[in-house]
Amino acid sequence: MPAIELERLERRYGERTALAGVSVSVDEGRTLAVLGANGAGKTTLLRVLAGLLRPHGGHAVVLGAELPKERWKLPSKVGYLGHEPLLYRELTGRENLGYHARLHGVSEDRVGELLAAVGMERRADERVAELSRGMVQRLAAARAVLHDPPLLLLDEPRAGLDPAASELLEPLIGRASGRTRVLVTHDIEGGLAESDLAVGLKDGRQVMAGTVAAADARGLYS
Repeated sequence: MPAIELERLERRYGERTALAGVSVSVDEGRTLAVLGANGAGKTTLLRVLAGLLRPHGGHAVVLGAELPKERWKLPSKVGYLGHEPLLYRELTGRENLGYHARLHGVSEDRVGELLAAVGMERRADERVAELSRGMVQRLAAARAVLHDPPLLLLDEPRAGLDPAASELLEPLIGRASGRTRVLVTHDIEGGLAESDLAVGLKDGRQVMAGTVAAADARGLYS
C-alpha cells in the first residue's frame, strides 16, 4: 500500500513556481531520495508532505490523509528532521524531549530511552545552546522519532555528524528503522545507495523519477 501518492503536485510562492508536475508513489517501508541543487524545491516538497505548506495543484495523499484538507491527521504520524533542529536553545536536551513527549502523549520513559539511543545521557541536562552542532543534531533526531512515527521526512539528516554518530542514529532514522522515509540529500551516491527510488528536481520541476543512475543525477547540479 502506498504511504505517499503524488500526482502533478504544484506549489507556488506568489508568482514563483516552487514545485510543478511532481508525481511519485512510495510504498510503506520504502525510502525515496529527493535530489537536486539548492533552490530546486526539495525542502518545499518535504514541507508539503509534512502538511506545513498547502499544495496549490495536483493530488497529494500522505498516510491516507488527502492534502490539504486532512493535513490535521499528520502531526502524530510524521517525524520531521530539517535544517532547524526545532529545539528550544535555553532548555536542556532532556527538557526539550520531555516537552515534545507531553505534546504527543508519550511516556517519559521514552525520553530516557532515546537519550541513551543517541548517546546523550551524560549531556542531557545541559542547555541546547551549550552543545555542539553534532550533539544538537542527535537530539533533533531523537525528537523526530519520539512519537514513533511511521513516516520520516529527512532534510540532510547527517549534517554535522561524524561517522560514529551517523552509525549511532541508523536504527532510528536509517533504513534499519523500517519506516517509510523521504530523504533530501546532496550526497548523490550515498542517497541512492540507501533508497529504493528517487525523484530529481530542477527549478521546481520533476525531471527524473524511479530508478535513477548517479551519472544522470549529477546533471541536476549543473
